[in-house]
Amino acid sequence: MRNSSETHARHWLNPVWRDYWELGKPRVVLVMLVCVLVGMALAVPGLPPLDKVLAGLVGIGLASMGAAAFNHLLDRRLDRLMLRTASRPVAEGRLGSLQAGLYASLLSVAGITLLWWEVNPLTAWLTLASLLGYALVYTAFLKRVTPQNITIGGLAGAAPPLLGWVAVTGQIHPDALLLVLIIFAWTPPHFWALAIYKQDEYARAGVPMLPVTHGETFARLQVWLYSWLTVAATLLPFATGMSGWLYLVGVVALNLRFLQWNWRVWRGSDRQVPLAAFWFSIRYILLLFLLLLADHYVRLVF
Repeated sequence: MRNSSETHARHWLNPVWRDYWELGKPRVVLVMLVCVLVGMALAVPGLPPLDKVLAGLVGIGLASMGAAAFNHLLDRRLDRLMLRTASRPVAEGRLGSLQAGLYASLLSVAGITLLWWEVNPLTAWLTLASLLGYALVYTAFLKRVTPQNITIGGLAGAAPPLLGWVAVTGQIHPDALLLVLIIFAWTPPHFWALAIYKQDEYARAGVPMLPVTHGETFARLQVWLYSWLTVAATLLPFATGMSGWLYLVGVVALNLRFLQWNWRVWRGSDRQVPLAAFWFSIRYILLLFLLLLADHYVRLVF
């Protein structure tokens, strides 16, 4: 943990707006918004209405940043105990709990209100449910009591494409739920790879992540097994007719690389491989959703 002089120095070097910006986890939210946008695009045959797209992205983005800020606030004690998170604004004391709480509340209320009035109430309710699922159910409860925290809590993080779909159509469709299933299946191998790499920090913080409670060997096996579940889920859009051959060819290539990385996680002993697999999995899910988008519009043209 940094001493007080280092904290003060960091405070002077970082403008306050950067600390507030960091509270919202903008890089994570950006990945989520890509999935939201793909959900919007797949929901209609042509281009989705621009007003719904803009209002939906802004509203969901604000609410997501609010949920992320609540995560910073609720996890401040744990964050101080882990090298990866010790320099976060609330953990390091650059922002107080009251500041973080007010900021998180403002973003959340603004996002939900915008969705209610400018998009539709169903999107607002589903976004609120996702916010509460991530900030309260996962962060405040599941993360601290069960090694299946990321599996159960992953449902909130899997909601973005559904939110995008509902923002445009006002309805929940089976194809939208299929997109949720893909992210839901992908989340455990994605996050457990990071947990393997950071298991010492999680153990020190008392967080019951899978490698801490069941051992690294078991966690590596679960990454491999859940990778196959992810592959199966990603083939369903083609099997159901939601997507075509362009998507199938692209996703098979992506899945081969995804399995290669997670095979190395399972069978290897290199401490850096799980971290590399974690970073690849982020590119994997982004490319997969971009493939869905490309296939959708290619099929419309041809």
